[in-house]
Amino acid sequence: MSDTNSVKPSSTFDVEKSAFLKAITQQIRAQDIYGVYRSWTDELLLKPYIVSKQKKREIPVDGDVDPMTISRINAFYRAAAACIEKETGLLSQVVVDLNHEGFGWILVFAGHLLLIRKTIRDAHRYGFESLEKVAEEGEKLVAQAVDLTKRFPEVGKL
Repeated sequence: MSDTNSVKPSSTFDVEKSAFLKAITQQIRAQDIYGVYRSWTDELLLKPYIVSKQKKREIPVDGDVDPMTISRINAFYRAAAACIEKETGLLSQVVVDLNHEGFGWILVFAGHLLLIRKTIRDAHRYGFESLEKVAEEGEKLVAQAVDLTKRFPEVGKL
């Protein structure tokens, strides 16, 4: 077994250019109590987020959602909350409620202000087509949330 792990990038997208992708890797490493991911590259940590349409069709939706998929969903939205906190200074909390069939919702809030409200279905098949799509979706959610905090600053501080 080697001390370092790497993956051939599926594209030329540089993880270092995206603050959101860096935030996801920080969230993953923060939950790594045994140090398994210590020597892994950021690209390798983010690889499970990339799921092609063909692969999604192959994933069965019967049975419980894989715990690793749930942790990926949690890391994604915790990264969004961390980016929101960094930009606004407001403490952001994440609530993820998924049932065993893969249906549920995700909330990110600051004070009494609901920043992100997302309904999720088929959580078994959670993923994106590329790292660019992961970064784009995350940055879009963060931008919308930051806009809300600017429009309703008093509600976010309660």
